[in-house]
Amino acid sequence: MSVSIFAQKKIQNQTVEAACGMCQFKVKSDKGCAMAVKIDGKIYHVEGLDKKTFGDAHAADGYCKIMKKALVSGEIKKGKFYATSFKYVE
Repeated sequence: MSVSIFAQKKIQNQTVEAACGMCQFKVKSDKGCAMAVKIDGKIYHVEGLDKKTFGDAHAADGYCKIMKKALVSGEIKKGKFYATSFKYVE
């Protein structure tokens, strides 16, 4: 089975792992801290939302320090996740 890496996929209210791509997911190509999510086993950088949405990255409970669960909606396109909603869940 082959899947185009640039295929678009809509995500609706899916619970995913969310954290810093560089600090938690160990994405080697990252040059700095940025929110990423793991969807279907793949890591995608989150685009389309103000970074204040994610809280202080370097706080004790920040996304650079710990992996969190988030309920997200949006679309995967061109290797990134374009979020229309993002909310941390317990």
